[in-house]
Amino acid sequence: MSNSTPATDHEKKKSKGKRLPCSPSRVLHIRQIPDDVTGAEVVSLGLPFGKVTNLLMLRGKGQAFLEMASIDAAVSMVNYYAPATPHLHHQPVYIQYSKYKELRTDNQHNQARPQPAVQCVNAVQHRNRDITSALAAECGALPRHGSVLRIVVENVFYPVTLDILYQIFSKFGFVLRIIMFHKNNQFQSLLQYSDAMNAYYAKMSLDGHCIYTGCCTLRIEFSKLANLTVKYNNDKSRDFTRIDLPFGDGQRTVETSIPFGPPGFAPALGFPQGAGPSVLPVPGALGPLMVTTSAAPGHMTIPDIPGNSVLLVSNLNPEAITPYGLFILFGVYGDVHRVKIMFKKRGIALVQMADATQAQLAINYLNGQRLYGRVMHATLSKYQTIQLPREGQEDKGLTKDYSNSPLHRFKNPCSKNFQNIFPPSATLHLSNIPSSVTVDDLKNLFTSKGSTVKGFKFLQKDCKMALIQLGSVEEAVHALIELHNHDFGENQHLRVSFSKSSI
Repeated sequence: MSNSTPATDHEKKKSKGKRLPCSPSRVLHIRQIPDDVTGAEVVSLGLPFGKVTNLLMLRGKGQAFLEMASIDAAVSMVNYYAPATPHLHHQPVYIQYSKYKELRTDNQHNQARPQPAVQCVNAVQHRNRDITSALAAECGALPRHGSVLRIVVENVFYPVTLDILYQIFSKFGFVLRIIMFHKNNQFQSLLQYSDAMNAYYAKMSLDGHCIYTGCCTLRIEFSKLANLTVKYNNDKSRDFTRIDLPFGDGQRTVETSIPFGPPGFAPALGFPQGAGPSVLPVPGALGPLMVTTSAAPGHMTIPDIPGNSVLLVSNLNPEAITPYGLFILFGVYGDVHRVKIMFKKRGIALVQMADATQAQLAINYLNGQRLYGRVMHATLSKYQTIQLPREGQEDKGLTKDYSNSPLHRFKNPCSKNFQNIFPPSATLHLSNIPSSVTVDDLKNLFTSKGSTVKGFKFLQKDCKMALIQLGSVEEAVHALIELHNHDFGENQHLRVSFSKSSI
């Protein structure tokens, strides 16, 4: 090594204590790398941000130095991964600037060319199939799979559209076809690249990342399908090589024959169709899609989503419904700011959510749900906001402002509640259970509210979380309204959510 080669022992000693931040450098120091990670996998971390010019793997020390072609690319990479720690082989790895400004070696032959993993990546970046083929044996990390990815999006708090997937994945190569569908209560998609290498690096770079902060997590694997056949170009399927395809009804594809039916996702986020990766204004595959915190503290918004945040909820039972009940129920799917039950038509209400996307999510899950013996209808209202009653105006407590309620589930952008949004179900997830509360106490509590308890189990040894299965989905909806935030005394309150599991 020359004088400019990283003094790895020194950096390792620093890593044990409090590390002093280095000024930006195009050389990045990556720590806590699992032993079985390949050089190509490390290089893939830098792929979305620009050309990678060199790599130094420190086997046995769990470290590597990655050299980007420019400081701007390195800065983009560090800024992107700072709030979203990357994972290799399901283990978090940590990236920071190195104090060294370039990687060089004393061996003149090695100095003349970067390591094989870097060449593999650069071959992909420049679409050079000849170089890719020639290096296949040397790299040892080139994929033996097709060009089709299966993408599962978990924790779908904000809508995911075909155009959003195109914008993200086209960063890694030419996307030929996309098919979206709902299966096993999950949002899924099949996506085909023109080249298997593009599929490989897209999977390496995107698997486990969130499209938006704290939600819409991408789980990516290789599909067994060699090719996708798309019959219609619409909002659920698209063949980017065939502009002549009809819009069709979007119900089935020729090859996969998987029925569509995600429940009414909101419109796309304003991305131009087929615009390609050049549209993304910031380096990094997911950077421009991250949710930003709005001016009003405590909730999140996505820029440029058309639509309204006020819901019109009708066919309610006027004898049983209350503003608080609607606040708790709709609050499972977003932060409710205001509720108004119509003074002269008690079976109709307005519910104002924090933003238009949360309103759409509530419609997706609650429209058609039975509530107090009636099938509730939820749709967007023509109103943009709910007006509070004027002083002296007769209201009888039918209009409530919950803007500053401590019961909002989604105030914290990193809240785990983003990961636990499920349709109404007969099984409820209970948490924050005091250690003094027994199984019988909880069963009796739910029975006292009219529920039929069909199953119960604690999820942890400390018994702070549990699942309880009730007689029907409608029973569970009523119980959630009645018992979420139930006070056990000594400022300990029960938390109730719908569960994806059954007992």
